[in-house]
Amino acid sequence: MIRMKLFFLLLTALLALPIEGRAQEQTDSVPEVVQEFKRDIESVVFIPKGQWITGVSVSYAMSTQSKYQFLIFEGISGDTYSFKVSPMLMFAVKDDLAAGGRFSYARSLTKLANADIVLDSETDYSVDHLYRLSHNYYGTVMMRNYFSIGKSKRFGFFNELQLQLGGGQSKITTGVGKDLTGTYERNFSLDVGLAPGLCVFLNNYSALEVNVGVLGFSYTTTKAIKDQIYVSHRNSKSANFRINLFSIQFGVAFYL
Repeated sequence: MIRMKLFFLLLTALLALPIEGRAQEQTDSVPEVVQEFKRDIESVVFIPKGQWITGVSVSYAMSTQSKYQFLIFEGISGDTYSFKVSPMLMFAVKDDLAAGGRFSYARSLTKLANADIVLDSETDYSVDHLYRLSHNYYGTVMMRNYFSIGKSKRFGFFNELQLQLGGGQSKITTGVGKDLTGTYERNFSLDVGLAPGLCVFLNNYSALEVNVGVLGFSYTTTKAIKDQIYVSHRNSKSANFRINLFSIQFGVAFYL
């Protein structure tokens, strides 16, 4: 009788072992609850919402040549100058995001008394009494996105998206007396571009800015009237994805 009881106890223990093993496996297979991970990234506001941004950029260049020689050009004598002024006004609609516009006026004058184009000892051309005067107006809608360099609020970058419409006129004359001939031109232009730049604050309210165009599309149409008789039209399109060194602009901005 005692042996039978021991036999039943041993059998019960053997049957219980797999059940406990399966229960342990089921317990081990229950996935652990994964806690949500949040990145602890500190955001520095460079230009706060509600700030007005105004400024102006001015450029002026003048040169005088007297019997100057450059490559195939010889005996260049004349004067030239160019002037451009661009005031702007923007408003920060969100932190580090501003929108606004810019108005530009550009004027250039070239007076060339004489110039010779010498290709070889038997081929040369001469140009004298060339006069060209042009002035253009441009209106630009802009949007800027600012971001600081590290945690600094003095140095920062910005990306500027530009949509520009413009137009103007120019007058070109050559020769004197009976050989005088002239052309009057009117033009219209459309430009879309992306111009990243650098902003350096001198104090809490003023900053120096420099930007350069790297991506853009340009369309220009021109109507020319020569000697008040002949009418011609000229259209040009261009696109670029490169650093345009001729589009570098320097200016002063005030953040109010």
